[in-house]
Amino acid sequence: MLIQSLFTNRIAVLATMHQKEQVMAPILEELGLKVIVPANFNTDTFGTFTREVKRPGTQIEAARIKALEVLEITGETIAVASEGSFAPHPSLPYISSNREIVIFIDKTHDLEIIGEEFSIDTNHSCKIIRSVDEAFEFASKVGFPEHGLIVMFDENPKNSSEVFKGINTKDKLTEAVNFVLTTTGKAHIETDMRAMYNPTRMKNIEKATRNLISKINSCCPQCSAPGFDVTQRIQGLPCELCYAPTLLTKSVVYQCKKCGYKENKLYPDGAEFADPGQCMYCNP
Repeated sequence: MLIQSLFTNRIAVLATMHQKEQVMAPILEELGLKVIVPANFNTDTFGTFTREVKRPGTQIEAARIKALEVLEITGETIAVASEGSFAPHPSLPYISSNREIVIFIDKTHDLEIIGEEFSIDTNHSCKIIRSVDEAFEFASKVGFPEHGLIVMFDENPKNSSEVFKGINTKDKLTEAVNFVLTTTGKAHIETDMRAMYNPTRMKNIEKATRNLISKINSCCPQCSAPGFDVTQRIQGLPCELCYAPTLLTKSVVYQCKKCGYKENKLYPDGAEFADPGQCMYCNP
C-alpha cells in the first residue's frame, strides 16, 4: 500500500486556534494532504492551561474530542488535533516536562494514529509576585517577550475575567501586574503555554508531528495498514558483566490496529547488553 495514494489531495482539518499550522501544516502536507484551519473553532472550550476551563478526560481523550468535533462541524473525513501537558518530570526532581500529543483520524480508512514528544525543553514556570520588579525578574528568566506571560489574581481562576493572557510587551506586563496588585496586593504570574506565545513549546509540537508522520509511514507487514507501532516494551536487557536481566528494554512488540498482527523486535535501542552501572547486582 502506497501511503501517498491514501492521502494525496485529500483535505485534513487542523483543529487549532493557536497558530499550530505554522509548524504542523508543512509536515502533514508531505503526505499529500491539503491542510485547512477552520474559522472560529474555539479550542478553549476543550480546556485551558490557565485552568478556568477543565480539560475533558485524559490528554489523548481531549485531543480525540477536538478532532471528532471538527470533523462534525466541517463534514470532512480527516482531522488532526494536538494537546499538550506540563508536569514535573517523573524521574528528575524539580524539572518540568512537556508531553505533546498529535492525533490523526481518518474516517474513510478507519485510522487513528498518535504521534508524541516528551521533552524537558520547556520554560513552564510560575510564581507569586508582589511588585512589578518581581514580575520583570521572573520574565527575564523565561524568555520574555519572545515567550508570552499570563497574570492572574489567583492560580485557580474562577473565570476568564481573572486572567490576563498573551502578555508580550513591557507595557502590557506592567499594566496587568499593577491592576492585580492594586486589587489583591499580590499576583500569580506564569508562562503562557499556548503555542503562538511559546516558541519552545511550538518546537515540541513540531517534533510530535514528525513522530506522527513516521508512525503513519510505518506499515503493517501483513495488511499494509499505516500505523504499525510499538504497543509494548519488554524489560530484561542483560548486564554486560554478569548477564543478569536489567530494567532496560530488551525487546518491543509492534502491533497493527487493523488486523492485529504482532511482531517482536529485539534490542530496539541498538544494544545487546546493558552497562553494568544499570545492573541491580553489579551496581546495587
